[in-house]
Amino acid sequence: MGAEIFRDAWGIPHLRAGSVRELARAQGRVTARDRAWQLEVERHRAQGTSAAFLGPEALPWDRFARRCLLADTARRCFAALEESDPETADWVRAYVEGVNEGLPEGASGEFGRTGLAPGRWEPWTPLAVWLSTHILFAGFPAKLWREQVARHLGPGAVALFATDGPGTAGSNGWLVAGERTVTGQAVIAGDPHRFIEDPGVYQQIHLSCPEFDVVGLAVPGVPGIAHFGHTGTVAWAITNAMADYQDLYRERLRRTGAGVEALGPDGVWHRAARHTETIEVAGEEPVEVEVIETGRGPVVIGGPEGLDGDPADPSGTPVAISLRHPPRVTAELGFGALLPLLRARRVADVDRALDAWVEPVNVVQAADTEGGLLHRVAGRVPVRAAANGTRVVPAWEPGHAWRGWHETPRAGLTDGVAVMANQRGPAAPLGVEFAPPHRADRIAALLAGKDRWSAADMPAIHTDTHLASAAPLLDRLAALDGLTPRAAALRDRLLRWDRRMDAASTGAAAYAAVRSALVRRLAAHPAFAALAVPPAYPEVFQPWLALRPRIGYALEHLLRAPGLYGVDRTAEVRAAVEEVAAGDPPGPWGETHRLAPWRALPGTPYDGEPALSGDHDCVLCTSAVPGVTDRAARGPAARYVWDLARREDSRWVVPFGACGVPGSPHHRDQLPLWLRGDLVPVVTDFTRLHKETDV
Repeated sequence: MGAEIFRDAWGIPHLRAGSVRELARAQGRVTARDRAWQLEVERHRAQGTSAAFLGPEALPWDRFARRCLLADTARRCFAALEESDPETADWVRAYVEGVNEGLPEGASGEFGRTGLAPGRWEPWTPLAVWLSTHILFAGFPAKLWREQVARHLGPGAVALFATDGPGTAGSNGWLVAGERTVTGQAVIAGDPHRFIEDPGVYQQIHLSCPEFDVVGLAVPGVPGIAHFGHTGTVAWAITNAMADYQDLYRERLRRTGAGVEALGPDGVWHRAARHTETIEVAGEEPVEVEVIETGRGPVVIGGPEGLDGDPADPSGTPVAISLRHPPRVTAELGFGALLPLLRARRVADVDRALDAWVEPVNVVQAADTEGGLLHRVAGRVPVRAAANGTRVVPAWEPGHAWRGWHETPRAGLTDGVAVMANQRGPAAPLGVEFAPPHRADRIAALLAGKDRWSAADMPAIHTDTHLASAAPLLDRLAALDGLTPRAAALRDRLLRWDRRMDAASTGAAAYAAVRSALVRRLAAHPAFAALAVPPAYPEVFQPWLALRPRIGYALEHLLRAPGLYGVDRTAEVRAAVEEVAAGDPPGPWGETHRLAPWRALPGTPYDGEPALSGDHDCVLCTSAVPGVTDRAARGPAARYVWDLARREDSRWVVPFGACGVPGSPHHRDQLPLWLRGDLVPVVTDFTRLHKETDV
């Protein structure tokens, strides 16, 4: 047989085919039907051609994509895949065939607004989409921030800002072994935190053929189910390990009559690859980009002449910084793990499949119906000098080369439970900065609250809003005296507050207002003046270099440190609470804490920004940027509960819906559930589904 497409009540696609290849083709086709605009935006972003229809705002990303050679790296990785794993390469080709068949059917709406016509996907395009989606996932621009802090405040100041930064993404995940569940079988639950996009970054899907039957969350544009899946007998889920596997090198470049040369660690000038590319920009003149690659990697900042407006570093050397990351070095992206994951029957199968994983580096949890459990790190992390992980290192000095790959750590369970929330856990030897422990500690405490758990219990953990990181500011508020009556009343109210960031809570809003006022005051303090003006690095790196978000996310460290460069923190906290008390009382937290999803086209019709509960360090991680905005661009990009006792008792939800086409009944039908913390049932019985078509 060929392939059949079914839908459940939420419009989620369920695909059944007679072969693995036919199933991949059907997945590509249904994804293109449901997500044509999203797929084409991602293809163009991966190629560095999005400014041609999105305009000048997309130009900084396109420059970065061209300079770091995303498309070329994807081509190399696919060519290597054809040599090493022809079955997987053909499977990817089949997915691409389906995408190309489905794009004309799905092209509407935004295509007309921009004048964009559906393009043609190449076999390597899914690899380019994966690279583009994850190239900034490990947050290598944080090394630029650390350089700035060390340069202006000294190396000891770096630790003050060592926390989950504004450009990173995390997740919650927890595994409860059968000994702690009502069914005697394991439950895995969690939620990946990413920038909330419309359409969403995850696609609920069901893939069935004679070799396997899997439900899970796919990445649109990529075949299979990589991060979160349930085969009926084994289930797996991931969080960002916060590992450090990308390096930045400061290069010494010079022009010669033949091109560009780079000084290597051997003291010899070596020819660098160089060419120019042209980026088309809607409504403006084309822009030419010089692309240079040294023996370390592509130059992503500066060049032989340095940067406009910042021509040299403190030593007088023109700024040129190259990026080294595993796929560019090895021509491997880990796609060889995808088919074995779909075919997995037991934890041991998942474990073997993940040995081929490359990036992003993840912490993985898995369980099977025979009682098997897995908690490990998966991905490639190079062995190199410690300095590579903390700063930009000089390419011309020896000692910064990569020397093989780290073994990926494994961990066990404690009292039948394992929690992963980007904290300093099993991946600690592989990283530099990790998320604060608050989410992980809170999940562990909640799970310790009773002896037996069910799949139906898990949404209460997903939606927990307790904010442990409020303690340092509240402690300083408690020590204040001599406040004006209004400020004293506000202080007393905050000290009685239950520390829950609920949308309806005026206490949460008052706390957030004082926090933001304090962040703004600290960011304006002369002690941090040198960090207030970031260097003239490309725009794509600026979120990692903005002072207010850095202070906002590191506030508890800054408040608890023994000293803070002459800052009178008591005076600043006093001024912040007086400032808020002098204004109108804040309304409920949800008045200002609202969802702000990313869309490729600004001004896309949208039915309001809903109020949100949660905050950055809550389990319900809806991240505002203290001192900048209460609106949340990041949050749970999906929620899932995998039940190993009965897969039909599993649940999931995404922020909007299964379909990316505006006006579709399934474009936003899951949003009310997502906001409430409810989940929709996972359906696996094809007799309960509506057959849409044959492919």
